[in-house]
Amino acid sequence: MKEQYITLSQGSGGIESNTLIEEVMYKILGEIIVDGGEDAGVCESKGKIALSTDSYVVSPIFFPGGDIGKLCVCGSSNDVAMRGAKPRYLSLGLILEEGMKRAELEQILYSIKAEAQKTSLKILSGDTKVVPKGAADRIYINTTAIGELYANWRVSNLQEGDEIIVSAPIGTHGAVIFCARNEIALQSDLQSDCAQLYPMIESVRDCHIHIHTMRDATRGGLAAVLNEWSRAASVEIMLAEESIPVLPQVQGVCEILGLEALSLANEGVCVMAVPPKESKKILALLKSHPLGANACIIGHISRKVQDINQAHVILCNAWGGKRYVEYPQGELLPRIC
Repeated sequence: MKEQYITLSQGSGGIESNTLIEEVMYKILGEIIVDGGEDAGVCESKGKIALSTDSYVVSPIFFPGGDIGKLCVCGSSNDVAMRGAKPRYLSLGLILEEGMKRAELEQILYSIKAEAQKTSLKILSGDTKVVPKGAADRIYINTTAIGELYANWRVSNLQEGDEIIVSAPIGTHGAVIFCARNEIALQSDLQSDCAQLYPMIESVRDCHIHIHTMRDATRGGLAAVLNEWSRAASVEIMLAEESIPVLPQVQGVCEILGLEALSLANEGVCVMAVPPKESKKILALLKSHPLGANACIIGHISRKVQDINQAHVILCNAWGGKRYVEYPQGELLPRIC
């Protein structure tokens, strides 16, 4: 069978566009599309909603443990889940490069469908554009997630004494993408941690345990999240280096290439700040789910500060040494999400 490619005419809005939508988009995604054929989808909500939009330009678009399709669903779903909402709907915007293989597009759409069905996500609205060859890297995706709010997790809730919990080993996604992009062979089964976090968080939500704030540590990794918290809430955060989980394969990549695991991206790791009296309960609930099996306490908020210049993240090693965890700077890894 002759290989088919995306053409500019398929983005023109004419018969070719309609054929692409019907023969590829609806054929694969039809089961999870709401109000197909309309200019706007209609949904219902019982109360407040959370909404988050993101664009995905990862390179390579296929990587160990996932692809750009799985990534866009997990990324947007996680953003609303971290705000205290149950993800319900997605919008899906595709920018396709002229000459992209149709088979690659279909593979990505099947990944989107499979990941969305895991949490009963529905596609409320969609759009497809085709740009000339060289104007994109095969495919870019924009997704917007909508979720029903059930909690009030926000950075302003942070308090002195809060304990910091991380749900899984850090840096895995960034290490995988770096190696895949640079064609570095790993003698291991290391895969991206790309996953939807809501199923793990749901058990915590259902037990009505008090959580101050939560964030998924994507671009900039754990270092970026904690520096954001420190500055936004004017607090000093102390971390115990030996408590931070890093897979041996990821540590090996970091040592060989001079990378910092704290700054590497994650796509299936959340960071929580919780009152000390709740931390053991939360750890037990997280560990009962496969995504949280290695959850652990990695530090605490040591004090509130009056001067933003004193809002630091400090890493303490086993020998009593301390250093600042700096906000990531520059382009550490190109296009990890």
